[in-house]
Amino acid sequence: MIAILGTGKMGEALLSGLLRAGVEAGEIVATARREERARSLAERYGVRMVSNAEAAKTADTLILAVKPQDMAALLTEIAPHVPAGRLVVSAAAGITTAFVESRLGGDVPVVRVMSNTPVLVDQAMSVISAGAHAGEDHLKQTESLLSPVGKVLRIPESQQDAATALSGSGPAYFFYLVEAMVDAGILLGMPRAAALDMVTQSIVGAAIMLRDSGEHPVILREAVTSPGGTTIAAIAELERHSVRAAFLAAIEAARDRSNKLAAG
Repeated sequence: MIAILGTGKMGEALLSGLLRAGVEAGEIVATARREERARSLAERYGVRMVSNAEAAKTADTLILAVKPQDMAALLTEIAPHVPAGRLVVSAAAGITTAFVESRLGGDVPVVRVMSNTPVLVDQAMSVISAGAHAGEDHLKQTESLLSPVGKVLRIPESQQDAATALSGSGPAYFFYLVEAMVDAGILLGMPRAAALDMVTQSIVGAAIMLRDSGEHPVILREAVTSPGGTTIAAIAELERHSVRAAFLAAIEAARDRSNKLAAG
């Protein structure tokens, strides 16, 4: 039995992904703060909605998907009901395995996960790190939960805040870039729908090339960049406006925010 505690946007994305991966609805229980939200999820997915305490008592694996600021209260609520051997998967940004372990007590195995919203289309990037009491079996169990809905990568927990900034928030940067490119197409006289189609397909194609070719992104970019051509003119403008530096600063700011969330 798998329990998802805190079925907000990411919790729901994980829930729907598990169901698409073949997990039976009867093998999943979930919790939600608001009663109307719980009813909606039960109707949509056919899973049983329970209290946090009941979920902690009955499930073999607990996925904690509440907001970081709500994690301490959740852990206090479920701590009396979580036995030492139960796998706890924490999916809240900035929350360390030590934070979870200290509030649950005992030798509870905790695996920290940062996933992202492409879990909705089975293309998530999930990074996982083991806590003090989590071993190889617990990491493999977590990978088996997440691999049907995307790629899973093990990293040291010290890199989790960076992963949150890079891949956890990464889809938002992508959508922001698409929005800007579509606006540029409209500025140049292109209908919005046509501009969106062209930008979307260009980026999907570029992403697949990058994933499948094994080439460094610089090599792929240079293949499009002819001497004195249109692409180098555009890149020169991007460099003039310090777009690369802006991305570095933005992702660093996201990393710092993840640190602050962990600190409360």
